[in-house]
Amino acid sequence: MALERGLDLIEVSAKSDPPVCRIADFGKFQYQKEKQARKQKVQQKKTGLKGIRIGLTTAKHDLELKVSQAENFLKKGYKVRIEIILRGREKAFGYNARKKIEEFKSLLSEGVVVEQAIVRQPRGFSMIIGKSN
Repeated sequence: MALERGLDLIEVSAKSDPPVCRIADFGKFQYQKEKQARKQKVQQKKTGLKGIRIGLTTAKHDLELKVSQAENFLKKGYKVRIEIILRGREKAFGYNARKKIEEFKSLLSEGVVVEQAIVRQPRGFSMIIGKSN
């Protein structure tokens, strides 16, 4: 039947019993599949991770600027890692670093969820936040 019409016999599902086939133009069939795959790829939600670094001596106003930057990232759909890097003798004051990250968290607006609590890392502390749904 496919040869009479000048079309191709395309196997749709080989696993079923009997196998499912259809009569169509194979080039057009391939184009439709690629078009559908591109559409699904565009609709995928990609969540990236942005980073914001603060220091132990970062002033209140600078923290507020970094908070507004973090909220912009969250609006765009990114997750945000807040890092505090400790240098030299600052490493002895881990409790101050935790306080600074807690202060940063308190300045954030409502609707922000902590996805990873404050974690000690070799060079300091970090925390990951995201937007609540």
